[in-house]
Amino acid sequence: MSLSHKNKFGMFIHWGPYAITGLQEQALARYSIPYDEYESMAMQFNPVDFDPEKWVLLAKKAGMKYICFTTKHHDGFCMWDTKETDYNIMNTPYGKDTLKMLAEACQKHGMLLSLYYSNPDWHYKYGYNPECPTHQWKAKYKDIVDTQKLRDFIKAQVTELLTNYGSIYTFFWDIPPCIEDPSLNELVRELQPDIYINDRGWSEGDFSTPEREYESAESKRYTRMTEACNSVGQQSWGYRIGEDFYTKRHLCCAIDRFMAQGASYLLNVGPDAKGVITTEYEQNLMKVADWYNRMEGCLECAEPDPTDYGIRHNKYIANIKNGKTYLHFYEGLISDSVAIKNYPNEPRSVRLMNSGESLKFDITFLPEFFNMSKSTQDKLLHIYGIDADQFADEPIVIEIEW
Repeated sequence: MSLSHKNKFGMFIHWGPYAITGLQEQALARYSIPYDEYESMAMQFNPVDFDPEKWVLLAKKAGMKYICFTTKHHDGFCMWDTKETDYNIMNTPYGKDTLKMLAEACQKHGMLLSLYYSNPDWHYKYGYNPECPTHQWKAKYKDIVDTQKLRDFIKAQVTELLTNYGSIYTFFWDIPPCIEDPSLNELVRELQPDIYINDRGWSEGDFSTPEREYESAESKRYTRMTEACNSVGQQSWGYRIGEDFYTKRHLCCAIDRFMAQGASYLLNVGPDAKGVITTEYEQNLMKVADWYNRMEGCLECAEPDPTDYGIRHNKYIANIKNGKTYLHFYEGLISDSVAIKNYPNEPRSVRLMNSGESLKFDITFLPEFFNMSKSTQDKLLHIYGIDADQFADEPIVIEIEW
């Protein structure tokens, strides 16, 4: 597998009965809601406006190639027709298999489907795992420990998920259980031989999953498959009333940096209790999508450019795609020009991807780059007249055809 030809932009969707609270996907724990109150509310979940085709078409409009859906979060509520617990969408007033509906919409519109599954389960009788140091404090039955029964339960649910919903692109375990049991990933591969598995499960997976504000090694190509993720909202992955939304600049700069280094990127939205990706969430998603779509696919399937271009003052990552060089200035530019010391020859053309416009360039001396210690002057490739201020809220990407 060539990692550089697998990176994609995708939509993460955190959705479940926690949307009713308008607080957060872990509202049960973080707001200390009593179990009976929360579980009674969950069983009244009735997303009457859920239209999976709208979700899929929105993802396509945003330039996304896959959707990762939360089949079960830490609260233990299942968003599919599972036979392993009554705590699922089929026993609510809605009574429809939301995962099946989404899978059919993805198949109809050529969208890859990935599945998220939480290892912690605050509802299941044997869900408590004392080996795991995180996300266990809200388990309903802390006095009952049987991690083998937990694994058997998970295997039965995974079998349903990977048997009944068509081809699955990736499997996203959440919260490493700190128990080594390769049989779970072996089951996943047996059921879906072409699937990719993340590294938060019961044994080593295919790809790592840096989250939120993780700082990647700057300008270094990933040596293994990587999928970074963040949400459009800072406080929650699920739907939140009065959410604090990240700036376009923050998200676009992260997406450019990760994807230019060969990673995929999942950007999350949280639909509301009726099943709607609300205007606020959609608008914040489309701010990012506006920039991403202007990149014309240069962030996907690119190869690393090993050339040290000797660009000073600006952080950048260089890639090659279709014979062209792409310089990703993931923190923007400090001026309206770029000076390249090490260039193979005079370019045939230079283009600013942000606007699609051709850029002016020449090969010339620049006084700022005079070497005082050696009293020498190199001719530099000078790309100038870049309207960097117009695009100050997004990464700058320059295409060079040599």
